[in-house]
Amino acid sequence: MSESIVRTVKLSRTYGELRALDGVDLEVARGEWLSVMGPSGSGKTTLLNILGGLDRPTGGQLFVDGTEVTSLAPKDLARFRRETVGLVFQQFHLVPYLTALENVMLAQYFHSMADEAEARAALEAVGLDERLRHLPAQLSGGEQQRVCIARALINQPKIILADEPTGNLDAANEEIVLDIFRRLHAQGHTLIVVTHDARVGRLADRLITLEHGCVVRAESNGHDRRRLVVPEVAYAFH
Repeated sequence: MSESIVRTVKLSRTYGELRALDGVDLEVARGEWLSVMGPSGSGKTTLLNILGGLDRPTGGQLFVDGTEVTSLAPKDLARFRRETVGLVFQQFHLVPYLTALENVMLAQYFHSMADEAEARAALEAVGLDERLRHLPAQLSGGEQQRVCIARALINQPKIILADEPTGNLDAANEEIVLDIFRRLHAQGHTLIVVTHDARVGRLADRLITLEHGCVVRAESNGHDRRRLVVPEVAYAFH
């Protein structure tokens, strides 16, 4: 396996008496697609939130690309979120009064400065070139999720974290989103995807299962992104 971009050491998170994560040791290789599965309440979203800097552990350590994230001051943690991770949620969290293009440009603005040409290219890459000026309410669920993916990728994050990214989609839109993930994986992006869908889980290089905050199973799906062939597109995700 290539070098690790994510490493956790005895990672724990408690909420009062509830132990959401219980000493999780995990390594994710650069360019790997990891799926995280498990029953409701097993700690999947808690783990993803900590990896993305949205929550802090109550014990253990998290290293991302050589940085110990658990020791960062609040200001540095905010910079980590902006510059290192791209987040895709089941609930889209789009600003309702901004167009698709403006929602993507907003993410650029918080990172550095907005670039309309780059934002337009990102939306074109997910097949939304004719929906740039539409508000979220004028977009289907699948289209809104594709805006979220473009927004997550616009600042060229090192890791893409997705929490049930197809959970609210019908079968046709789910396949569109999964094709985008396949393309990103084939281009070398690191993906960590929480899912309850075994079919989605099997698309990853590796699958871990959480129960009661612990990793109870880890298995390889036998994929190698270097063997994948994906169609050429006008815009390559960087």
